[in-house]
Amino acid sequence: MDKIGRIFLLRLDPGDYVLESVNELVHKEKIKDAVIISAIGTLDHCVLHMVTTTGYPPKEFFRRWEDKPLELTSIMGIIADGKPHLHAVVSDRECAYAGHLEEGCRTLYLAEIAIIELKDANLTRILDENKILRLKKKKI
Repeated sequence: MDKIGRIFLLRLDPGDYVLESVNELVHKEKIKDAVIISAIGTLDHCVLHMVTTTGYPPKEFFRRWEDKPLELTSIMGIIADGKPHLHAVVSDRECAYAGHLEEGCRTLYLAEIAIIELKDANLTRILDENKILRLKKKKI
């Protein structure tokens, strides 16, 4: 049975990179499986990618912002076998954008991220026949 493990509240300061900081925490604390349940803050650099087709293989579009003030309104995702798969929602004064969180997202003023470790979850991702990563529970 899966159990709740440690709870991490990650505070990022101006200039800290979001995904890179999550990866650093995962490595330092030896987090195998976890969920990110909340993230808020501000960014001045951001990279999100999203799919733009419904066929295989999917075609992806990378949206980039540099030196633009953005509100980080959400990050959610799963860390499986020490590897985060995270999606984010950011907004400017006119629109909200959502997509897969990439490296290079930089904190403007602050960011706060809540992560809950899952003990004994034994998660992994494997490629299916369409080369799409699928979340699976490892067989022990």
